[in-house]
Amino acid sequence: MAFSRLFLLGFVYATALLPILCFAADPSASYELTFSYETLSPLGVPQQVIVVNGEFPGPLINVTTNFNVDVNVINKLDEDLLVNWLGIQMRHNSWQDGVLGTNCPIPSTWNFTYHFQVKDQIGSFFYFPSINFQRASGGYGPIIINNRDIIPLPFDAPYGNIVIMIGDWYTRNHTALRAALDAGEDLGMPDGVLINGMGPYQYNATLVPDGIKYQTFDVEPGKTYRIRVHNIGISTSLNFRIQNHNLLLAETEGHYTVQQNYSSFDIHVGQSYSFLVTMDQNASTDYYIVASARFVNESLWQRVTGVAILHYSNSKGKAAGPLPDPPNDLFDKSWSLNQAKSVRQNGSASGARPNPQGSFHYGSINVSQIYNLQSLPPTVINGKLHSTLNGISFVNPDTPIRLADLYNVKGDYKLDFPSDPLTGRPLRDRSIINGTYKGFAEIIFQNNDTVMQSFHIDGFSFYVVGMDYGIWTNDSRNQYNKWDAISRCTIQVFPGGWTAVFVYLDNEGAWNIRTENLDRWYLGQETYIRIINPDDKTTELSPPENVLFCGALKSKQKEQQHNGAMSMHQNFQLFVFTLLVLILATIFITN
Repeated sequence: MAFSRLFLLGFVYATALLPILCFAADPSASYELTFSYETLSPLGVPQQVIVVNGEFPGPLINVTTNFNVDVNVINKLDEDLLVNWLGIQMRHNSWQDGVLGTNCPIPSTWNFTYHFQVKDQIGSFFYFPSINFQRASGGYGPIIINNRDIIPLPFDAPYGNIVIMIGDWYTRNHTALRAALDAGEDLGMPDGVLINGMGPYQYNATLVPDGIKYQTFDVEPGKTYRIRVHNIGISTSLNFRIQNHNLLLAETEGHYTVQQNYSSFDIHVGQSYSFLVTMDQNASTDYYIVASARFVNESLWQRVTGVAILHYSNSKGKAAGPLPDPPNDLFDKSWSLNQAKSVRQNGSASGARPNPQGSFHYGSINVSQIYNLQSLPPTVINGKLHSTLNGISFVNPDTPIRLADLYNVKGDYKLDFPSDPLTGRPLRDRSIINGTYKGFAEIIFQNNDTVMQSFHIDGFSFYVVGMDYGIWTNDSRNQYNKWDAISRCTIQVFPGGWTAVFVYLDNEGAWNIRTENLDRWYLGQETYIRIINPDDKTTELSPPENVLFCGALKSKQKEQQHNGAMSMHQNFQLFVFTLLVLILATIFITN
């Protein structure tokens, strides 16, 4: 009898320890993000802002390479919500990508737990609401993926991390901006630039009213910090600079760069960069941190400037005087272009794996697919204003693409996206790209619009092999960088210019290709690339148990118990608590 009780006790202990041991062997992190509204006044005008866990910007997701990440998203907005994890590749798992072509939206009052692995990735990224123009009202936050301990950084470990989220901002909320676009109106000049959700320091009493809260970053003299900067705005390219301090570029969107010093740096919508900044100045005063509008009439756009404060712990006074000058390139369009071309891959550094990043020789791969994606200014189609890629303004499918494949939903989309711009009248369509699994694609983004644009591809990093002004031709390949081009996921395309990228299509699923300019994206400037392994369909992950259904499959969706929704982390805690109760009960019985 004693043996039986001892065996039962040991079994219960082992059962309790099993999930903990599994957790330790397979690193995990759990987060809960509640999206809701709050009235804030970033620019001194009360307005409705989307906060995450009551914060604006939202909380940091801080994980390490290969972690399994659970993020329970709770939608307390009054409309549908989806969250995109910009730059997270979701290897073989587009079910978690968080855009309309891959996920049904999360209804108001519902929750959805995203589960993904940050497989073989490091670097600086961010999350944001991807539908209904909601990013214009906030709802975004940073993501850091750290190196594993066995992978050395290609620079001395910094004293600390500083995350800076910059972006243009309107005092109208996203529903008002959305209504303006629906009515065919231009959004006009933004009302300002926010730095970490706050307005500008009052460097100029005429341009900046009194009483606006601004961001202060406290630093220690002589120390070096890794400053991660994200442009999470709507459509404005921003020049980032810190008064009297050099910006040593170290990483962009998951790849280490050749380290170079810059006095200021252009960061375009959707882009992320890491700089190493040493606090090597005299602390007689604080210093300005500036994010100012680019590629516009800068004298008219003076108020579209974000200003924060860099404060040394031994500073003797407040920042004063004029802001540090922006680039003086009004008559020299090549300055920003040349700066972009100077960003190159650090081929001697290890990334997420313990081998140099330059070991994959992309320049010797034969291209199997070529797509020339042309953007034009918005145009009227069927009486409404729309934006196009190759003459097509995208219509999101009623049923997410891979769900439609899985359940044999006919007519949801078409695999006939044109490889070159259409010559006829623009049209609205559900046309997507049929990608060749493990093919090597060359994609040329040709910007025939009048504004600077950024383009992004979900699910991948791509090699930025060339960019220039003018029209891309076959001869443009002669200037491609086939040796140390930077690999990243969001790239600028200058107005009247082109950018060419190479991408290896080894990630099964359906992946969004879009402009990051929120107004153009909302008006239809996107498509998808669908990639299936024809030999082994099991390499792509199956849809998750909690997959949401909509469109032709909405009858499959069960009603959700809103108040009882728990994240996977909460379920795990409840499970462990229950087992501990059983252990205590067993001990009581044996005694």
